[in-house]
Amino acid sequence: MVKIICDSTADVTSELAQKYGITTVPLNIHFGNEAYRDRVDLTAEEFYKKLVESKVHPSTSAPAPGLFVEAYKKLSKETNEILVITISGGISATAESAIQAKGIVGDIVKIEVIDSLQTIGGELLLVIKAAEAAESGAKLAEITALVKDAIPRVHSYMVFDTLEYLQKGGRIGKAQAWLGGLLKFNPILTLKNGVIHPVTRAWGREQSIDALVGLIKAIPKLEGLVIEDATTPDELEILADRLSEIYPKGKMYRSRVSPAIGVHVGPHVLAALALEGK
Repeated sequence: MVKIICDSTADVTSELAQKYGITTVPLNIHFGNEAYRDRVDLTAEEFYKKLVESKVHPSTSAPAPGLFVEAYKKLSKETNEILVITISGGISATAESAIQAKGIVGDIVKIEVIDSLQTIGGELLLVIKAAEAAESGAKLAEITALVKDAIPRVHSYMVFDTLEYLQKGGRIGKAQAWLGGLLKFNPILTLKNGVIHPVTRAWGREQSIDALVGLIKAIPKLEGLVIEDATTPDELEILADRLSEIYPKGKMYRSRVSPAIGVHVGPHVLAALALEGK
């Protein structure tokens, strides 16, 4: 059976990892000279507390190729085909690291690396699609084609309190134009061709959640839906209730924004990410 590898920003829950046998390679988080592996050395709870309290703004880095080499070699004992789905190359060098590692291990196992052009739940939706196809017996070439076909149908929307974290982390992309006077608004951003773009803005959290719901409701047909928060589970529940009007609550995937993305989005991000059906 094809084995699936992703990076830690896909926010794969432990339940999904166990169900589908998904391997996660962690990104790195740096607070000054202190380095942590995303969700390995630093939990989400610990990270967001440290993010608010620390005088040092953290940074992130891609996994070293060696981590992917280690994962490839381990999985080669179980399978001869591996699919790697990574965070967008527009915001991380993780895909490059996975490709370098592919060259290092040579032909001991067949490996495909796909840049998802997404992160968090957008990446998660693609990982789940790949894992379900693998479980059904699909081969690597077929799963690769399925995922690449799905990438343009992923819609990702994130509500922010501030663009400060994106600016400090250098990941602000096309939302740069909203800096300055517009910080009093709640920006809603998306990933377009793997780069952050502004979508709309709202006044206050209530209106921003209204806008988030409206964006998801505007998608003609939903094949999959992920909702995420960082530190506001009550808001996540409100979002789930609102979106249950168009998509079964029991089928929604819920996760928490990983520390490696939290560095750039801050503690109050709220996200809804959908896979549009054909």
